Amino acid sequence: MRRAFPDVIQTTAGGYLAAVEPDNVDLHRFRGLVARAEAADDPAEAVVLWDKALGCWRGNPFSGTGSEHLWYAVSQPLLEERWAARTAWAQCAFSLHRYSEIITRLTPLVREDPLRERLQYYLIAALYRSGQRAAALTAFQETREYLAEELGVDPSPEVMELHQQILRDTESGPGRLAGAIDLSRVAEPVASPPAADPAERPRDFVPRNDLPRDIPDFTGRERDLERLLALGKRDEGRAEIAVITGPGGAGKTTLAVHGAHRLAECFPDGQLFIDLYGYTVEQDPITAVSALGSLLRAIGVQPDTIPESVEERAALWRASLAGRRVLIVLDNAANFAQISPLLAAAPGSLTIVTSRQDLPGVSGAQYIALGMLSPESSLRLFSTVLGEDRVAHEEAEAREVVRLCGGLPLALRIVAGRMLSRPRWTFQHVKLRLGEHQRMFRELRIDGQSVEAVFELSYQSLNDEQREAFLHLGVMIGGTVDLHGAAALLDRDPPEADDLLQELVSVCLFDEPSVDVYRFHDLLGAYAREKAATDLPEGEAAAARRRLADHYLDMANRAADMLGPRGHHFEVDSQKSSRYQSRLANRTEATTWFERHQDNLASAVDFYAASGLDDEAWQLADSLWRHYANHGQTELLLSTQEKALAASRAKGNERGSAATLIGLGIAHCLSGRFQHALGLLNEARDILAAIDDERGQARVYSSLSVVYDRMGRFHDALSCAWKVFEYAVSVGDRALEGLQRANIAAMYQVLGDYDKAVEFCESALKIKHEEGQYETSAQVLRILGEVNTQQDNLERAFSYLSEALKLAQLIGSQRDEIYIRNAMAVALRRKGDIEAAIESHLLALDMGEETGQHSADAEILTELGATYAEAGRFEEARQAQESALDLARKREERHVEGRALMRMGTLPPEVVDRERAIEFLAASAELFSGLGAPEAQQAHDALQAAV
Repeated sequence: MRRAFPDVIQTTAGGYLAAVEPDNVDLHRFRGLVARAEAADDPAEAVVLWDKALGCWRGNPFSGTGSEHLWYAVSQPLLEERWAARTAWAQCAFSLHRYSEIITRLTPLVREDPLRERLQYYLIAALYRSGQRAAALTAFQETREYLAEELGVDPSPEVMELHQQILRDTESGPGRLAGAIDLSRVAEPVASPPAADPAERPRDFVPRNDLPRDIPDFTGRERDLERLLALGKRDEGRAEIAVITGPGGAGKTTLAVHGAHRLAECFPDGQLFIDLYGYTVEQDPITAVSALGSLLRAIGVQPDTIPESVEERAALWRASLAGRRVLIVLDNAANFAQISPLLAAAPGSLTIVTSRQDLPGVSGAQYIALGMLSPESSLRLFSTVLGEDRVAHEEAEAREVVRLCGGLPLALRIVAGRMLSRPRWTFQHVKLRLGEHQRMFRELRIDGQSVEAVFELSYQSLNDEQREAFLHLGVMIGGTVDLHGAAALLDRDPPEADDLLQELVSVCLFDEPSVDVYRFHDLLGAYAREKAATDLPEGEAAAARRRLADHYLDMANRAADMLGPRGHHFEVDSQKSSRYQSRLANRTEATTWFERHQDNLASAVDFYAASGLDDEAWQLADSLWRHYANHGQTELLLSTQEKALAASRAKGNERGSAATLIGLGIAHCLSGRFQHALGLLNEARDILAAIDDERGQARVYSSLSVVYDRMGRFHDALSCAWKVFEYAVSVGDRALEGLQRANIAAMYQVLGDYDKAVEFCESALKIKHEEGQYETSAQVLRILGEVNTQQDNLERAFSYLSEALKLAQLIGSQRDEIYIRNAMAVALRRKGDIEAAIESHLLALDMGEETGQHSADAEILTELGATYAEAGRFEEARQAQESALDLARKREERHVEGRALMRMGTLPPEVVDRERAIEFLAASAELFSGLGAPEAQQAHDALQAAV
């Protein structure tokens, strides 16, 4: 369909959408005309609009599909709209005395559906008003006989009154007949029979309360309960329906019963409850005909008078409830077909349905989808059952139990029940028992209630294809999977996989937290893994996981190409996984894909390493390092590289070992362990030199340059950057050349050679900004901004920095944004806008905290201290410099340490006494001299002045 209608079929949160103009859809045109007809003041205009609306219909909707679900969910409600329009047309036409036209149109319609009493009313009245008294009486008699035979009831009071008016008329002339009936009563018949007077109700109707016992400690569904109570108390002259959905054990019945008890007084004619056994051990779901029989007997209908067919029973059920306020709970529904004949139609009634299916076909229903209880609600449940003191005494352990139960109400209540009967049990003890994998589900079983049994019933309700999909999803790598990953796991094309995933979501066995991203509830995931271990054919679980891992490797390799120059390129054998690819158009989409799957990708590296697939392990780890580094995911960076390194070394894979040693070096550099990083990188360089991998060696030198820079060894950093630059020029790698020009410019800037810094920045900008070069451009623009700030060219500085910030935000580089905001703060300080400068410093620090990127913290703190000092806030300046000094020393950032020492030494004597100031300045001068930094002279001059 996408190929046939390329601009029409769209993907939405709920599935697929044909995006067409409303006027191109019969149903929308029909409804638009209906709305205009209802709003029209002139009956002549209205009748034309009703005619046009009915003209939109050609046959029955969706005829020939053979789908019972589609009939009940869509077709039947649409046909009811057409019947309503036909009735409205008849009413309007009658007011205009168009009796012949009414007779012509309505005669075949009432034969099609004799139970349409309003149309029968207009037909009989039109026959009567047009002088066909005998035909009117005949039509009435046929109607009465049909209703008596089919339902055992008389026609509505309005039709009976019309019959009496016809019988009282003794005149024979048409002229006399025209005045014999009250036009106002005929032209505006009531929409539905008025509520019957209690004295006139069928004698066999028995009001009763069948609700199960309410639980006294209802907890955690307050908002859902409010919605249910509001629906029950709403009085809009129609039958209300609430559908409560959720996985097994989510507390659907508990909510329905508790709400029903709270609403009982609003429904004086009875509160009925029936378990439909949609998901029950050794019990088939109750059929609609059996359920109707039970409900009819419950309200007092004699068994020998109950019809046989489901249609007749449904009609009698609706007729018996007419004019009454009744609440019905249909618990544990299996599907829409089971409950459709049971839904009450009487205005003022409320039907509450609970189901593990999402039942989208229930027209006009209020849907209440139950998820898991929040940690706080779960703790309140424990407090309610066990007492607040018992929970407060072990709150941390209680929270861990809540986590292990995944917030599933059934699991929480089982735990609470076991602890209630065992007063000596502690939450610590329960945590240990639940933490043992093999006994978790044994612990979640009490007095016939079992979490595993609840899940098993849902699983058994699936068809073979759905079960197979459920089992394969149970062996997924990581905690989530997207559509294309699921397609790889299931070995199906994405559209087929999409259908299966949606079917599992519909029966509450799988969650879709965002569009095309899926996950298991914690306990359901544990059940799925255990089920897959026993039910999947031998080797299939490993094969499915391999397909998913290969999909991640393929996608990660393509996404990494968009993030910047790479040291190691490799081809992925995507013969099988290529059909599961999702399109990545640019760097932003690549970053978004990495963010969505970053935990799953780490798990995929674990899978490869544990499976002895060393090449795949190091290749995937190598594709991930830049994303993890740029987004502060240092722990994930370390763990993936360590796992891949172990796998490569175990197989003697030298290239894989070297690549992961580089990744580990970067990880330790970001964590401030510079000496360890140098050792790892030098080991990688030696391996790559031995196997004559020039590009790999260039990558090592690039990483070494970064480490030396952070250590303040700027001349060593510059030397390494030159080596990479020379390699890039020799092989014609323009992207790598541009990056190294930016790195060399940064070295010249910190060494005080601003002309060289600007020269290399401008030459870097001249290189074509191909995809993946935007980060280099952001770095270059920041350096130009900082250089112009140092030269007091503030207008140009702000221009460069603003452009750099926009670019960093565009590409989603949070690391660059942190440095740029700090540079902006320095420029604002030079301008004299101190408050804005402080705000920009603090924003940079906050970003580092939020993203877990702390490599710039010491540098930001020392600049913040300088800004505080400029503002005369010397105590805050001292605190900031002390924090910067402490952090720089821990991370061995010698240059930042020297700046913090020098700035501490220049604070006023009332903040830092003279002797300590001299010590700070002397240490600063010595440190800067050792580094060959241009600040050495500045520190020496400050020391001389202090002495």
